[in-house]
Amino acid sequence: MKIISWNTNGLRATYKQGHFEPLFTKYKPDIVCLQETKSEFDQLPEELQNFKNYHLSLSACKTKKGYSGVAIYSKEEPLSTKPGFGEKRFDDEGRTIVSEYEEFFLITCYFPNGGGGPERLKYKLEFYDAFLSYIEKLKKKKLVIFCGDVNTAHAEIDLARPKENVENTGFLPIERSWMDKLVRKGWVDVYRTLNPDQKDVYTYWDQKTRSRERNVGWRIDYFFCSPEIFHNIKSFKTLTDYYGSDHCPIMIELNLE
Repeated sequence: MKIISWNTNGLRATYKQGHFEPLFTKYKPDIVCLQETKSEFDQLPEELQNFKNYHLSLSACKTKKGYSGVAIYSKEEPLSTKPGFGEKRFDDEGRTIVSEYEEFFLITCYFPNGGGGPERLKYKLEFYDAFLSYIEKLKKKKLVIFCGDVNTAHAEIDLARPKENVENTGFLPIERSWMDKLVRKGWVDVYRTLNPDQKDVYTYWDQKTRSRERNVGWRIDYFFCSPEIFHNIKSFKTLTDYYGSDHCPIMIELNLE
């Protein structure tokens, strides 16, 4: 089973630019988790509403059109799917979908950005804590995999210029300490666990400064999983050569036999 996670920075734009279908053609994923889709269902073209043999689950922001949003395209129809994790002020921004499969729960999540002032940073940190509380409860029912744009680089190795960004959201000590807590509770950062010392591998690059050409980036897109399912993950790939967004897709391959 191949699972891809990708912040598309606008699903309709990705589709119009011709970057959507090739992802499926090239990598043949079983499940694709998308973030920052910026679309309601009726805004999507027919081909995206009924894409090939995939089941679509979509959650759009209720408070602002063209903002946030997540989606899951899945070959296998989930046993259940729900938007959000039960807290209205977070769920209304369309940031989370929880899909249940036979072996595990899969969550795609577009975590808030802490920019825009103290209130948004507070919102981000409160979202973090509520999400962690939710997955801690969820893992008691079944194994959990969650993926998406976490909007924080965990350690200095996870961004090109750590010293210059230590006072910027996305690398603030208070944001990084939440990720420390996540790992302390046993959640496995799949990429970093498989590649503990690998440098210069990023998933996001600022478009305004053309930083992708220079690989001045951030690793802020992750797959995390319950420790019990980590041994089933056979590979992790950062698809840095795939374009269509200011983020690149990431992919894991599971062997569940």
